[in-house]
Amino acid sequence: MFDNTTDTPAEDRLLRPALLRGFRRKCPNCGSGPLLKGYLKLRPRCSVCGEDLRYARADDAPAYLTILIVGHLMAPFLHWGFVRFRPEPIVLVAIFGTGCVALSLYLLPRIKGMVVGFQWARRMHGF
Repeated sequence: MFDNTTDTPAEDRLLRPALLRGFRRKCPNCGSGPLLKGYLKLRPRCSVCGEDLRYARADDAPAYLTILIVGHLMAPFLHWGFVRFRPEPIVLVAIFGTGCVALSLYLLPRIKGMVVGFQWARRMHGF
């Protein structure tokens, strides 16, 4: 990859550390500063290293990925729980509904951090 201003290769941005930092909701550049300033609101700039984060465009990707992951994790457990224990439908809905909501709330900001880390590592959207 080349820098836009010169014909020299740009510094490498490793994908794996950027994704792991994003999962921890930290700046993909330094890994120290907080990435979010609320539940899902991105900071415009890292408070530690000054990395400009306003170009990040996560849009709906974190929500789609969260639904995909939660669905694939909970569906086998739902089937197993129903076949093994045969609970009342309202009990099944209460238990797995609560589990799906809790897992979704846990994963959503972390997946958003990973999407921002991916964009940062691949220099997408002006990074």
